[in-house]
Amino acid sequence: MFDLPLMTYVVTMSVTPGPNNLMLAASGVNFGFRRTLPHMLGVSIGHGVQVVLIASLLAWIMAWLDALRVPLVIAGCAYLLWLAWR
Repeated sequence: MFDLPLMTYVVTMSVTPGPNNLMLAASGVNFGFRRTLPHMLGVSIGHGVQVVLIASLLAWIMAWLDALRVPLVIAGCAYLLWLAWR
């Protein structure tokens, strides 16, 4: 499944000069490519874990909100009827 907003976020966050990219550049200059590889893997894996956790949390919240939809519709209709009656 291809999710354009997610892929746009991942690509944008991978190429923009953020703190991780600056730390990796400084580490590469100071210690070389080979000694910077664990840092690079940590940043990449951490970003993947972050995306998976956020997607899972949002899916859980959306499922929870879907279960509340009918009671919220009933409460909203009751409120509108009460407002119309007043």
